[in-house]
Amino acid sequence: MARDTTDATPMESRAQLIEWMEKGNKPRDKWRIGTEHEKFGYRTVDYSPIEYEGEDGIRALLEGMREKLGWEPILDDGRIIGLAEPSGNGAISLEPGGQFELSGAPLVSIHETCRESNKHLATVKAVAEPLGISFLGVGGSPLWTLAETPRMPKSRYAIMSRYMPKVGSQGLDMMYRTATIQVNLDFESESDMRRKLQVSLKLQSMASALFARSPFTEGKPNGLLSWRSDIWRDTDNQRAGFQAFMLEPDFSFERYADWAIDLPMYFVIRDGRYHDCTDITFRQFMDGALKGRVSDPLPNAGDWNNHLTTLFPDVRLKRYLEMRGADGGPWRDICALSAFWVGLLYSSTALDGAEELVRGWTADMVRQLRDEVPVKGLNAMIEGRRLVEHAREIIKLSATGLDERAIVNSEGNSEALFLAPLNETVAIGQTPAERLLSRYEGPWQGDIRRLFDEYAY
Repeated sequence: MARDTTDATPMESRAQLIEWMEKGNKPRDKWRIGTEHEKFGYRTVDYSPIEYEGEDGIRALLEGMREKLGWEPILDDGRIIGLAEPSGNGAISLEPGGQFELSGAPLVSIHETCRESNKHLATVKAVAEPLGISFLGVGGSPLWTLAETPRMPKSRYAIMSRYMPKVGSQGLDMMYRTATIQVNLDFESESDMRRKLQVSLKLQSMASALFARSPFTEGKPNGLLSWRSDIWRDTDNQRAGFQAFMLEPDFSFERYADWAIDLPMYFVIRDGRYHDCTDITFRQFMDGALKGRVSDPLPNAGDWNNHLTTLFPDVRLKRYLEMRGADGGPWRDICALSAFWVGLLYSSTALDGAEELVRGWTADMVRQLRDEVPVKGLNAMIEGRRLVEHAREIIKLSATGLDERAIVNSEGNSEALFLAPLNETVAIGQTPAERLLSRYEGPWQGDIRRLFDEYAY
């Protein structure tokens, strides 16, 4: 999440909220790929987390990145909490526990998004190494307790931290101890949005298994393959996780907006300050519930956009679709995640094939799969088959879609090149997490510090 939006355009009716979302429709030649990834920073000398303050803290890292890139600072109460590329093409932001995030520019190809990630990681490394900081790409903080995890000085996160314990048992772990890779993709119409959302929602647990990389908590195995995916099973469930209504035949922008309108808000921004609004829904906001509490007490477009960013379904709808199922991981995973979804959703051939493959997957089946994947990974069952068997077929469809796009690099390779990590995973039938556990139990001899040494960016 790079920065919250300020847009004072009045939003006076439910119809305007729906129309705002419909403006995301784009012709195929305008479809882009926006890749985001988060990573855990740590002190190389002792594997401790990075505080915000200090001459070798997160603030210093951001200031160094600002000097190197020339990007604009994102401020919260006078403190730098991110950077934005001046023309709007990309941003660097902080998650609640200091997870360092790149929100990539909207790009045409996976080749471009991989170059972007590679350039970003090289820049981060150049600034971080003199500060004694390294970064690790996994889905869950593998060593530090929640109490040991730093708190970033963002007003939005202070509100969320107070609210989360009221609505689930794992919200604070979600905020402070998880990291993800996700990709944002376009649609051309409501019907196209519906197809892409429903196919990807059914397959989100497959992505969770293919990218599972969070088997450790506080220095030891946690009994899970994707701790991050398990955390989302009890994190403000009215606004997060699997939402079965999204699989219904009449799902639409209107249905999503109606769901969002009746969910509690987190905040509004007025006069440069965040105001806690967790006691009202967006509908109550529209009905005047903030009169007397804030200046400009009725909704605007910025408020609606910000509210949509506080919803956390497995596939999130705004003016594009966000694929939210994957754990954080190494550079190859960043490219592979985007390639996986682009191949499936940006090719009519692949989308048709994927839709047919998951046609019989009911909401109850998808929910059960989602419950099993954090523990069983690719060995979870659906329609009488192991998930890995379905995954082999889906990855082939994705490769077909990427080849069909015919966007090649200087060596003549299509974007299907970036599916290599997934092909390796399904060939051996083991999640990345299982391979990490094998190393922990074998050559690492139970020393979690070896994870940092071997898997740092």
